[in-house]
Amino acid sequence: MEYRRAKVQGGTYFFTVVTEKRQKILCLPNNVSLLRDAFRYVMEKHPFIIDSVVILPDHLHCIWTLPENDQDFSTRWRLIKSYFSRKCETILPENLSGSRQNKQQRAVWQNRFWEHLIKDEIHFQNYIEYIHYNPVKHGLVKSPKDWQYSSFHRSVRQGIYDIMWGAGEDIIFDDHIGNE
Repeated sequence: MEYRRAKVQGGTYFFTVVTEKRQKILCLPNNVSLLRDAFRYVMEKHPFIIDSVVILPDHLHCIWTLPENDQDFSTRWRLIKSYFSRKCETILPENLSGSRQNKQQRAVWQNRFWEHLIKDEIHFQNYIEYIHYNPVKHGLVKSPKDWQYSSFHRSVRQGIYDIMWGAGEDIIFDDHIGNE
């Protein structure tokens, strides 16, 4: 079976990126800083806009908008993941597969990532809400405001959300949103 990705120049995409074997390493303070550094480093050479993001212990979700004449999100993810992997010092003991040993890869990230092309403004808003509500969905906090590794706080400062959005309520999303 051939794996195909939706590639649209200047497109807006929702991504899910997961650690290898769901290792809970991303929210360690040094690793959050390292992940931010990786994003900044790649954005300098391959610009894109991060519309929304949440970093959870074993995965992250984000929405990116690529430049008008660019559709290459795969290179950006490869560079971000490799930057983080090379510099991360808190990896749990690794049982590397033969494939990873041959490629000299550390077991930090799952090889693939999940992407979904955002089609319109309603779709965009649904995925942003999914991202901001994700820490609540996973039982990490009771309210999006309580999760520090999220663009939710930026959205509150911009007046997009009230600080109490998603607090004390169960938000149910359509089955097609955020299939991770």
